[in-house]
Amino acid sequence: MKSLNKKQKKWLIRILIGAFLLIIAVVLEHIFDLEEYIGKFVLLVYLPSYFVAGGDVLKKAAGNIIRGQLFDENFLMSLATVGAFGVGEYHEAVVVMIFYQVGELFQNCAVAKSRNSIKNLMELSPECANIVIDDEIKEIAADEVEVGSVIVVKAGERIPLDGVVKSGATEIDTSPLTGESYPKDIGKGDKVYSGCINLSGTIYVETVKLAGDSISAKILELVENATEKKAKKENFITRFARYYTPFVVVAAVLLAFVPPITGHGTFASWISRSLIFLVISCPCALVISIPMGFFAGIGNASSKGILVKGGNALEELSKIDAVAFDKTGTVTTGDFVVSKIVSEKYDEDELLRFAAMAEVWSNHPISKSIATFAKNKNIYEEFDKPEELKELSGLGVYAKTHDGDILVGNKRLMAKYGINVPDEIFITGVYVSVDMEYAGYIELEDRIKENAVSAIKELKNQGVKNTVMLTGDRSEVAKKVADTVGIDQVYSKMLPEDKVKKVEDLMNNFKVAFVGDGINDTPVLARADVGIAMGGMGSDAAIEAADVIIMDDNIENISGAIRIGKKTLRIVNENIVFALGCKGVIMVLGALGIANIWAAVFADVGVAVIAILNSMRALTK
Repeated sequence: MKSLNKKQKKWLIRILIGAFLLIIAVVLEHIFDLEEYIGKFVLLVYLPSYFVAGGDVLKKAAGNIIRGQLFDENFLMSLATVGAFGVGEYHEAVVVMIFYQVGELFQNCAVAKSRNSIKNLMELSPECANIVIDDEIKEIAADEVEVGSVIVVKAGERIPLDGVVKSGATEIDTSPLTGESYPKDIGKGDKVYSGCINLSGTIYVETVKLAGDSISAKILELVENATEKKAKKENFITRFARYYTPFVVVAAVLLAFVPPITGHGTFASWISRSLIFLVISCPCALVISIPMGFFAGIGNASSKGILVKGGNALEELSKIDAVAFDKTGTVTTGDFVVSKIVSEKYDEDELLRFAAMAEVWSNHPISKSIATFAKNKNIYEEFDKPEELKELSGLGVYAKTHDGDILVGNKRLMAKYGINVPDEIFITGVYVSVDMEYAGYIELEDRIKENAVSAIKELKNQGVKNTVMLTGDRSEVAKKVADTVGIDQVYSKMLPEDKVKKVEDLMNNFKVAFVGDGINDTPVLARADVGIAMGGMGSDAAIEAADVIIMDDNIENISGAIRIGKKTLRIVNENIVFALGCKGVIMVLGALGIANIWAAVFADVGVAVIAILNSMRALTK
């Protein structure tokens, strides 16, 4: 009882009262032989238990008839049980209604349990934020906070809006968004997202988005809209029920009247069979368990930091047999690290210091990587701004410093200033010159994600026949990464439109998922059979275009999403075969007079309960 909500408790009490009144009615009828005193009016003794247990079913059926929605399970149950009263099967009618209500209650509880798997998403964003105004902290509604405001988030509080940390340091729990339970260290300059929980210190955050545009708001919108995007199987069941229900009603009418009219038995006998036939035929096992299976699968995925935009995407995931990847930020981390330093006339640390003096002022990823590497090695604490600084697009950086003129960039930059350098002996790197003399080079590499190799292997274990890398990077870089992680094919120097064309070519032979992480991947994410966006926190364009979002940027979750899709579809197909098979056999037995009312109850309530239990397996690993 404790696990039931208020509505479910009232529902259960109504069922128990109905069952108690039924027991009293049976005792009165059989012990005191009421038929001797009131004849066929004995049905009046059963009506209280019937109306208590099934009054809401009758009400729904009547309301649907008025609205023109005649053929549904409420109509079938009402017709069957009222008919049972008509042929004198009083306690059978009440028993059927009680068991139907027990099944409906169980289904309601099961659906509530599956909804609880994503309930934490509905509590992602706090309604209020503590904002700094004129050195004072005031609490205002989160949706009134403007971009650029500074908010205070104390330990234990949820972050109300997306932003950048201005001061303070702490650990945050990102599991509400990513499913990842490990705390993340953040400090000044780091991005934070609404819905995450501040675990330790107080931080001051400058907001970068309005509440309605925050990552948690987008996630909530995705979850709320997910059930609207039905899978083909769900649409099939909806169409099936639309034609199936009137068909069985017509079949039951024919079963009730044609045989006795043609001289084969009595009306009472055949009407009883037709009522049993109606109870058996109720399609609620399919109508409830199939959508619930998809909902449970979506809930299971969301608990692991995988957002699936509806049953249609989940169904398509189950059929994927080729996966195409972008490289940077997907297979690799997107963070360049210094892998080698070769110096002609200085020691390595000195060459690194010269390079950092120029690169520290640039926002280019390679520049930032060199500056960070130098700082981590304690090569410098702080540099004076150069007397002159030029960032030459596509070439590199020139800085006039007190230590001399420094150039850091590619071969074309060196040629521009008349400096001879050796042919490029690195895949990704920069040359360094000091006072217009070649000083050496720094080689960098984009780090491959630690679990990329195991992720590709797991995809192949899941039945993916072809893995492909589509990247705008150079062929040497792309081939090295693809060979390292085990990707089958690689295509380099590709523009976004080239990626779309290649995915379209793949779709001629495969069901293709494309995995990307940014704005430039948006066209191909939208074009693939399934678009999978990596690192949904902060990738707005990808969230809009993709069918699936891997919130924690974990490449292994791609195979996890496919696995959940396959399991969900397997469960859905099991339910369809089991429900139709059981109902088909028992309907034939009912028409032949072999199946009784208890077999009918099993075919309706029992089959529904078993199918619901099976659907709930989609909530688990």
